Amino acid sequence: MLEKMCSLKNKTAIVTGASSGLGVQFAKALVEAGAEVALVARREEKLKKVKDILTQMGGKSEYYTADVTKPDQVEECIKAVRRDFSRIDILVNNAGFATLEPTEEHSLDSWQKVIDTNLTGLFLFTKYAGRIMIEQKYGKIINISSMYGAVGNIYMPASSYHASKGAANTFTRAIAAEWAKHNITVNAIGPGFFPSEMTEEIIDNDGFMDFVRHQCPMERTGRDGELDGALLLLASDASSYITGQVVYVDGGWTSV
Repeated sequence: MLEKMCSLKNKTAIVTGASSGLGVQFAKALVEAGAEVALVARREEKLKKVKDILTQMGGKSEYYTADVTKPDQVEECIKAVRRDFSRIDILVNNAGFATLEPTEEHSLDSWQKVIDTNLTGLFLFTKYAGRIMIEQKYGKIINISSMYGAVGNIYMPASSYHASKGAANTFTRAIAAEWAKHNITVNAIGPGFFPSEMTEEIIDNDGFMDFVRHQCPMERTGRDGELDGALLLLASDASSYITGQVVYVDGGWTSV
């Protein structure tokens, strides 16, 4: 029974930001659990490579180029996924962006880019995929937030990133409450620091690792695969009575 609850066989999942980093890990985990995966990002060449990897794993996938901040592109992407797969069961809102600028010098343009990608993009995919989930009377939405949606930090100036992820957490709770009547669960994962395209320049630094050892009870960054458990729980029917929650996968960072 437990194996059946955790299986994603015959489910279709969308992963945004799927061309690199955590998006690739999420796509692999979903395929391994039996899902068919729609890969979404802006960079077609990278998406092709991810599709090839999933094909080698024995999984079915297709890729779609779209900018998550453009409503027309998002709507067309959702239509294409439904055309190709018939259903949309799981949405992983993973696309994200960060900029490191002291608040007193933070440009409005870069602030807007962070908010547009991390919050507006999340809203747009949730809106258009959610319409289909409402028709189906079934859906699992997983927003990739951050531990920095819950706490501040003293190592790097990232106020726009903190703001966007804090808003994403509240958006998660709001949509969970609004759509519970449609048999749609909406949850978020709040990772700590994991190796990715966005963090590679930060993590490869002795001063940063000293900061991690001081701030994180487990005294390390996350490893490949350590987000898979939370993802598969929230994507499967094992979490049928879990909604509106933010699961922090951060080595205990937000516990102190």
